[in-house]
Amino acid sequence: MNFYKKVDALFTRQEELLSRPNVPVRGNGVYNRYKYPVLTARHTPVIWRYDLDRNSNPRLEERIGINAVMNSGAIKFKRRYCLVARVEGADRKSFFAVAESPNGIDNFRFRDYPITMPENDDPDTNVYDMRLTAHEDGWIYGIFCSERPDPKAAPGDLSSAVAAAGIARTRDLEHWERLPDLKSPSQQRNVVLHPEFVNGKYALYTRPQDGFIDAGSGGGIGWALIDDITHAEVKSERIIDFRKYHTIKEVKNGEGPAPIKTDYGWLHLAHGVRGCADGLRYVLYMYMTSLEDPARVIASPGGYFMAPKGKERTGDVSNVLFSNGWIADDDGTVYIYYASSDTRMHVATSTIDQLVDYCRNTPPDRGRSAASVETLNAQISRNLEILKKY
Repeated sequence: MNFYKKVDALFTRQEELLSRPNVPVRGNGVYNRYKYPVLTARHTPVIWRYDLDRNSNPRLEERIGINAVMNSGAIKFKRRYCLVARVEGADRKSFFAVAESPNGIDNFRFRDYPITMPENDDPDTNVYDMRLTAHEDGWIYGIFCSERPDPKAAPGDLSSAVAAAGIARTRDLEHWERLPDLKSPSQQRNVVLHPEFVNGKYALYTRPQDGFIDAGSGGGIGWALIDDITHAEVKSERIIDFRKYHTIKEVKNGEGPAPIKTDYGWLHLAHGVRGCADGLRYVLYMYMTSLEDPARVIASPGGYFMAPKGKERTGDVSNVLFSNGWIADDDGTVYIYYASSDTRMHVATSTIDQLVDYCRNTPPDRGRSAASVETLNAQISRNLEILKKY
């Protein structure tokens, strides 16, 4: 096959992938998964990975490898469903890129160029996991993890790192203004901007932790009010959703995307981490907070909302689900974008009504095996009485 036919074949195969219809898989009454991932490394443009110059690349070898596409922020922008994806190169460096779909389910296509994210005075080594918030001040904010080597690391220690919350804003998802990183007494990851002012201030969901990996004394998902987003600083912080022993969020937990406002309260999607014989297991869970006080939890369903299933369980970091993006559409449909095993992006769909029902009516985790049996027995008794009437 000559060079130009090989190039044509590359584009043909990718078009088949990008245009493949996605189909729902029967769910559990709360959400439906879909059969195919919406973004993978193979979805990244041919022009990113291949040098198409016959003179400089006569064998048509892949020049810039892409390892994974994951942990995408999400927003509906100009009637397009947009994911700001974390794209990880074969060199382990992550960057952001926008992929758009006409329906939120399939046909996601990356823009020609990735996002050129400005650096500040202390350049990041790595950036990833952007949460998007369309704030009432008129800007779209992206808060992401900014990673740098730990200046206090011992000589020869090339693994110790420091995490900070990078902040940027845009009006078109193309041109970004980089603001100073969030100042905080502790390391911060999984920081999310609340969509509305609270008492005239910007509000952040935080995740304070003692180290880059270990939460340490960090108690869970925090809440902080910020005077000036252009010079954001955590001066006071309190935990609103605690880590707890022998639960899905024993080791760590963190806010996912910005919460969705409903008539009954704010819907939250978060991730919880526990240890097991196979390492760390990441699942997704939900909770609700009050409309009057978004820092007050009013509903906390027990257990996980979604967990790795089937092929989702394998990848670069196996047994992981992670979400930092969802879209609530005008008709009440909610598109939940989640990554599996740090490798690929998926979508699940639900509705505002289903998610509110799930949060308000799912029994909470009562903390003990005996209490779980009591809750189960109560439901069994009610159901047996109902069945007698059929």
